[in-house]
Amino acid sequence: MGTRWSALFFAGPDVDKEAIRGALQAAVEEVDGQMSTWNAGSDLMRLNAAPVGEWVAVPAQLAAVLRLGIEIGRASGGAFDIGMGDAVTAWGFGPGDAAPDGIRAAMTASRRPAHEALEMDDARVRKAAALKLDLNGIAKGYGVDRLAETLRDHGISDGLVGIDGEMRAMGLRPDGEAWTIAVEAPDAERRTPHSILALQDAAVATSGDYRHWVEVQGRRLSHTMDPRRGAPLIASPASVTVVARTCAEADAWATALMVLGPDKGATLARRSGLDALFLLRDHNGDARSLGVGQLFS
Repeated sequence: MGTRWSALFFAGPDVDKEAIRGALQAAVEEVDGQMSTWNAGSDLMRLNAAPVGEWVAVPAQLAAVLRLGIEIGRASGGAFDIGMGDAVTAWGFGPGDAAPDGIRAAMTASRRPAHEALEMDDARVRKAAALKLDLNGIAKGYGVDRLAETLRDHGISDGLVGIDGEMRAMGLRPDGEAWTIAVEAPDAERRTPHSILALQDAAVATSGDYRHWVEVQGRRLSHTMDPRRGAPLIASPASVTVVARTCAEADAWATALMVLGPDKGATLARRSGLDALFLLRDHNGDARSLGVGQLFS
Protein backbone atom coordinates (compact mmCIF):
# COMPACT_ATOMS: atom_id res chain seq x y z
CA MET A 1 0.00 0.00 0.00
CA GLY A 2 3.03 2.26 -0.26
CA THR A 3 3.36 2.65 3.51
CA ARG A 4 4.27 0.74 6.68
CA TRP A 5 2.34 -1.53 9.00
CA SER A 6 2.98 -1.98 12.71
CA ALA A 7 1.97 -4.43 15.40
CA LEU A 8 2.59 -4.10 19.13
CA PHE A 9 1.47 -7.01 21.27
CA PHE A 10 2.22 -8.80 24.50
CA ALA A 11 2.68 -12.57 24.66
CA GLY A 12 4.65 -15.26 26.47
CA PRO A 13 8.39 -15.84 25.98
CA ASP A 14 7.84 -18.97 23.89
CA VAL A 15 5.99 -17.10 21.12
CA ASP A 16 7.64 -17.34 17.70
CA LYS A 17 7.83 -13.64 16.83
CA GLU A 18 9.27 -14.24 13.37
CA ALA A 19 6.46 -16.62 12.45
CA ILE A 20 3.93 -13.99 13.55
CA ARG A 21 5.81 -11.26 11.69
CA GLY A 22 5.70 -13.38 8.52
CA ALA A 23 1.98 -14.02 8.92
CA LEU A 24 1.29 -10.31 9.42
CA GLN A 25 3.30 -9.40 6.33
CA ALA A 26 1.48 -12.05 4.31
CA ALA A 27 -1.89 -10.68 5.49
CA VAL A 28 -1.23 -7.13 4.27
CA GLU A 29 0.36 -8.39 1.04
CA GLU A 30 -2.79 -10.37 0.33
CA VAL A 31 -4.94 -7.25 0.77
CA ASP A 32 -2.56 -5.26 -1.43
CA GLY A 33 -2.55 -7.96 -4.10
CA GLN A 34 -6.33 -7.99 -4.24
CA MET A 35 -7.15 -4.29 -3.86
CA SER A 36 -4.23 -2.20 -5.14
CA THR A 37 -4.71 0.28 -7.98
CA TRP A 38 -0.92 0.46 -8.33
CA ASN A 39 -0.67 -3.20 -9.36
CA ALA A 40 -2.06 -3.84 -12.84
CA GLY A 41 -2.49 -7.51 -11.97
CA SER A 42 -4.55 -7.01 -8.82
CA ASP A 43 -8.03 -8.48 -8.59
CA LEU A 44 -9.47 -4.96 -8.37
CA MET A 45 -7.75 -3.88 -11.59
CA ARG A 46 -8.96 -7.06 -13.27
CA LEU A 47 -12.50 -6.08 -12.28
CA ASN A 48 -11.91 -2.53 -13.54
CA ALA A 49 -10.81 -3.90 -16.92
CA ALA A 50 -13.87 -6.15 -17.32
CA PRO A 51 -16.62 -5.03 -19.73
CA VAL A 52 -19.84 -3.57 -18.37
CA GLY A 53 -22.34 -6.35 -17.67
CA GLU A 54 -19.79 -9.17 -17.38
CA TRP A 55 -19.75 -11.16 -14.14
CA VAL A 56 -16.27 -11.34 -12.57
CA ALA A 57 -15.30 -13.81 -9.84
CA VAL A 58 -13.47 -12.09 -6.98
CA PRO A 59 -11.74 -13.37 -3.82
CA ALA A 60 -13.70 -13.38 -0.58
CA GLN A 61 -11.76 -10.50 0.99
CA LEU A 62 -12.26 -8.20 -1.98
CA ALA A 63 -15.94 -9.14 -2.09
CA ALA A 64 -16.30 -8.24 1.60
CA VAL A 65 -14.69 -4.83 1.09
CA LEU A 66 -16.82 -4.11 -1.98
CA ARG A 67 -19.98 -4.98 -0.03
CA LEU A 68 -18.98 -2.72 2.85
CA GLY A 69 -18.12 0.07 0.40
CA ILE A 70 -21.53 -0.27 -1.23
CA GLU A 71 -23.25 -0.30 2.17
CA ILE A 72 -21.51 2.84 3.45
CA GLY A 73 -21.92 4.50 0.05
CA ARG A 74 -25.67 3.99 0.28
CA ALA A 75 -25.84 5.00 3.96
CA SER A 76 -23.88 8.20 3.28
CA GLY A 77 -25.98 9.19 0.28
CA GLY A 78 -23.04 8.67 -2.05
CA ALA A 79 -20.56 10.80 -0.08
CA PHE A 80 -18.40 7.69 0.15
CA ASP A 81 -18.07 6.35 -3.38
CA ILE A 82 -15.65 3.59 -4.35
CA GLY A 83 -16.30 4.44 -8.01
CA MET A 84 -14.06 7.52 -8.10
CA GLY A 85 -11.00 5.80 -9.56
CA ASP A 86 -11.03 7.86 -12.74
CA ALA A 87 -10.91 11.12 -10.78
CA VAL A 88 -8.25 9.85 -8.35
CA THR A 89 -6.03 8.87 -11.27
CA ALA A 90 -6.70 12.00 -13.32
CA TRP A 91 -5.76 14.33 -10.48
CA GLY A 92 -2.43 12.55 -9.89
CA PHE A 93 -3.24 10.57 -6.75
CA GLY A 94 -2.72 7.21 -8.46
CA PRO A 95 0.38 5.67 -10.03
CA GLY A 96 0.84 8.46 -12.60
CA ASP A 97 0.96 12.24 -12.79
CA ALA A 98 -2.07 14.51 -13.10
CA ALA A 99 -3.50 14.61 -16.63
CA PRO A 100 -5.47 17.68 -17.82
CA ASP A 101 -7.52 15.66 -20.32
CA GLY A 102 -8.36 13.12 -17.64
CA ILE A 103 -9.34 15.88 -15.22
CA ARG A 104 -11.74 17.41 -17.74
CA ALA A 105 -13.22 13.98 -18.44
CA ALA A 106 -13.64 13.19 -14.73
CA MET A 107 -15.32 16.52 -14.03
CA THR A 108 -17.79 16.25 -16.90
CA ALA A 109 -18.54 12.53 -16.65
CA SER A 110 -22.10 11.38 -16.16
CA ARG A 111 -21.85 9.31 -12.99
CA ARG A 112 -23.79 6.60 -11.25
CA PRO A 113 -22.52 6.02 -7.71
CA ALA A 114 -20.94 2.64 -7.11
CA HIS A 115 -23.70 1.60 -4.72
CA GLU A 116 -26.09 1.84 -7.69
CA ALA A 117 -23.77 0.65 -10.47
CA LEU A 118 -22.30 -2.50 -8.87
CA GLU A 119 -24.17 -5.79 -8.61
CA MET A 120 -22.93 -8.67 -6.45
CA ASP A 121 -23.80 -12.23 -5.65
CA ASP A 122 -21.86 -14.55 -3.34
CA ALA A 123 -18.49 -14.40 -5.11
CA ARG A 124 -19.07 -12.42 -8.29
CA VAL A 125 -19.36 -8.77 -9.23
CA ARG A 126 -20.51 -6.98 -12.35
CA LYS A 127 -20.73 -3.35 -13.37
CA ALA A 128 -24.07 -2.05 -14.58
CA ALA A 129 -22.38 1.11 -15.86
CA ALA A 130 -18.88 2.25 -16.77
CA LEU A 131 -17.00 2.46 -13.50
CA LYS A 132 -13.41 2.63 -12.32
CA LEU A 133 -13.16 1.41 -8.75
CA ASP A 134 -10.72 2.73 -6.17
CA LEU A 135 -10.59 1.32 -2.63
CA ASN A 136 -8.00 3.66 -1.12
CA GLY A 137 -10.62 5.02 1.28
CA ILE A 138 -11.34 1.63 2.82
CA ALA A 139 -8.68 -0.97 1.93
CA LYS A 140 -6.06 0.39 4.32
CA GLY A 141 -8.53 0.13 7.18
CA TYR A 142 -9.41 -3.40 6.09
CA GLY A 143 -5.70 -4.22 6.09
CA VAL A 144 -5.54 -3.13 9.73
CA ASP A 145 -8.45 -5.45 10.51
CA ARG A 146 -6.59 -8.31 8.84
CA LEU A 147 -3.57 -7.60 11.05
CA ALA A 148 -5.81 -7.86 14.12
CA GLU A 149 -7.37 -11.10 12.84
CA THR A 150 -3.91 -12.54 12.22
CA LEU A 151 -2.83 -11.84 15.79
CA ARG A 152 -6.00 -13.52 17.05
CA ASP A 153 -5.24 -16.54 14.85
CA HIS A 154 -1.97 -16.83 16.78
CA GLY A 155 -3.72 -16.71 20.14
CA ILE A 156 -2.96 -13.06 20.87
CA SER A 157 -5.88 -11.02 22.21
CA ASP A 158 -4.12 -7.86 23.41
CA GLY A 159 -2.36 -5.61 20.94
CA LEU A 160 -2.31 -2.48 18.83
CA VAL A 161 -2.00 -2.74 15.04
CA GLY A 162 -1.90 -0.06 12.39
CA ILE A 163 -1.16 1.04 8.85
CA ASP A 164 -0.08 4.65 8.33
CA GLY A 165 -2.02 6.03 11.29
CA GLU A 166 -5.17 3.91 10.94
CA MET A 167 -5.22 1.87 14.16
CA ARG A 168 -7.09 -0.94 15.86
CA ALA A 169 -6.84 -1.65 19.59
CA MET A 170 -7.29 -5.21 20.87
CA GLY A 171 -8.00 -5.81 24.54
CA LEU A 172 -5.86 -3.93 27.04
CA ARG A 173 -2.26 -3.20 27.85
CA PRO A 174 -0.53 -5.48 30.38
CA ASP A 175 -1.15 -2.89 33.11
CA GLY A 176 -4.88 -3.17 32.49
CA GLU A 177 -5.13 0.27 30.88
CA ALA A 178 -6.67 1.06 27.51
CA TRP A 179 -4.45 1.77 24.53
CA THR A 180 -3.67 5.45 24.05
CA ILE A 181 -3.70 6.84 20.50
CA ALA A 182 -3.05 10.42 19.43
CA VAL A 183 -5.34 12.32 17.09
CA GLU A 184 -2.96 14.36 14.97
CA ALA A 185 -3.22 18.14 14.71
CA PRO A 186 -3.92 19.15 11.08
CA ASP A 187 -0.48 20.62 10.44
CA ALA A 188 1.34 19.88 7.18
CA GLU A 189 4.70 21.07 8.55
CA ARG A 190 4.99 18.87 11.62
CA ARG A 191 3.41 15.98 13.47
CA THR A 192 1.92 16.95 16.82
CA PRO A 193 -1.01 15.54 18.80
CA HIS A 194 -4.27 17.44 18.99
CA SER A 195 -5.89 15.09 21.49
CA ILE A 196 -5.52 11.60 22.95
CA LEU A 197 -7.94 8.68 22.71
CA ALA A 198 -8.10 5.71 25.08
CA LEU A 199 -9.38 2.68 23.15
CA GLN A 200 -10.26 -0.91 23.98
CA ASP A 201 -11.49 -3.29 21.27
CA ALA A 202 -12.12 -0.46 18.82
CA ALA A 203 -10.59 1.07 15.71
CA VAL A 204 -9.82 4.64 14.67
CA ALA A 205 -9.18 6.26 11.30
CA THR A 206 -8.59 9.84 10.20
CA SER A 207 -9.17 11.53 6.86
CA GLY A 208 -7.47 14.92 6.45
CA ASP A 209 -6.44 17.56 3.95
CA TYR A 210 -2.88 18.17 5.16
CA ARG A 211 -0.80 15.14 4.12
CA HIS A 212 -1.63 14.34 0.46
CA TRP A 213 -2.49 17.11 -1.96
CA VAL A 214 -1.88 18.64 -5.35
CA GLU A 215 -1.28 22.34 -5.94
CA VAL A 216 -3.36 24.04 -8.63
CA GLN A 217 -2.93 27.79 -9.28
CA GLY A 218 -1.30 28.23 -5.90
CA ARG A 219 -4.02 26.38 -4.02
CA ARG A 220 -3.61 23.06 -2.26
CA LEU A 221 -6.29 20.51 -3.10
CA SER A 222 -6.78 17.47 -0.92
CA HIS A 223 -6.66 13.89 -2.19
CA THR A 224 -10.26 13.33 -1.02
CA MET A 225 -12.59 13.43 -4.02
CA ASP A 226 -15.97 15.13 -4.18
CA PRO A 227 -18.18 12.62 -6.02
CA ARG A 228 -20.48 15.42 -7.17
CA ARG A 229 -17.68 17.19 -9.04
CA GLY A 230 -15.20 14.45 -9.97
CA ALA A 231 -12.55 16.64 -8.36
CA PRO A 232 -10.84 17.23 -4.99
CA LEU A 233 -12.85 18.82 -2.22
CA ILE A 234 -12.74 22.60 -2.29
CA ALA A 235 -14.05 23.29 1.21
CA SER A 236 -13.82 20.59 3.84
CA PRO A 237 -12.90 20.02 7.46
CA ALA A 238 -9.17 19.95 8.16
CA SER A 239 -9.71 16.37 9.29
CA VAL A 240 -12.32 13.92 10.48
CA THR A 241 -11.53 11.11 12.91
CA VAL A 242 -13.96 8.22 13.40
CA VAL A 243 -13.92 5.50 16.03
CA ALA A 244 -15.78 2.32 15.04
CA ARG A 245 -15.93 -1.40 15.61
CA THR A 246 -13.64 -2.16 12.67
CA CYS A 247 -10.97 -0.08 10.99
CA ALA A 248 -12.52 -0.57 7.55
CA GLU A 249 -15.74 1.05 8.80
CA ALA A 250 -13.83 3.85 10.51
CA ASP A 251 -11.76 4.46 7.37
CA ALA A 252 -14.74 4.69 5.03
CA TRP A 253 -16.87 6.79 7.37
CA ALA A 254 -14.03 9.27 7.95
CA THR A 255 -13.90 9.84 4.19
CA ALA A 256 -17.69 10.15 3.92
CA LEU A 257 -17.86 12.75 6.70
CA MET A 258 -14.98 14.73 5.15
CA VAL A 259 -17.01 14.94 1.94
CA LEU A 260 -20.21 15.92 3.72
CA GLY A 261 -18.56 18.57 5.88
CA PRO A 262 -19.24 19.57 9.49
CA ASP A 263 -22.95 20.37 9.18
CA LYS A 264 -24.34 17.53 7.10
CA GLY A 265 -21.60 15.20 8.32
CA ALA A 266 -22.30 15.80 12.00
CA THR A 267 -26.03 15.33 11.40
CA LEU A 268 -25.46 12.01 9.65
CA ALA A 269 -22.95 10.90 12.30
CA ARG A 270 -25.49 11.54 15.05
CA ARG A 271 -28.23 9.77 13.13
CA SER A 272 -25.94 6.80 12.43
CA GLY A 273 -24.63 6.53 15.99
CA LEU A 274 -21.04 7.31 15.02
CA ASP A 275 -18.26 8.66 17.22
CA ALA A 276 -16.59 11.37 15.14
CA LEU A 277 -14.27 14.32 15.71
CA PHE A 278 -14.25 17.15 13.14
CA LEU A 279 -11.27 19.50 13.23
CA LEU A 280 -12.14 22.82 11.57
CA ARG A 281 -9.80 25.70 10.72
CA ASP A 282 -10.78 29.19 11.81
CA HIS A 283 -9.83 32.37 9.94
CA ASN A 284 -6.41 32.34 11.67
CA GLY A 285 -5.72 28.79 10.54
CA ASP A 286 -6.09 27.38 14.06
CA ALA A 287 -8.04 24.17 14.59
CA ARG A 288 -11.24 24.02 16.59
CA SER A 289 -13.06 20.78 17.29
CA LEU A 290 -16.60 19.55 16.81
CA GLY A 291 -17.32 16.24 18.50
CA VAL A 292 -20.17 13.82 17.87
CA GLY A 293 -20.99 10.72 19.92
CA GLN A 294 -20.13 9.54 23.42
CA LEU A 295 -16.35 9.57 22.92
CA PHE A 296 -16.13 13.13 21.64
CA SER A 297 -19.03 14.99 23.22
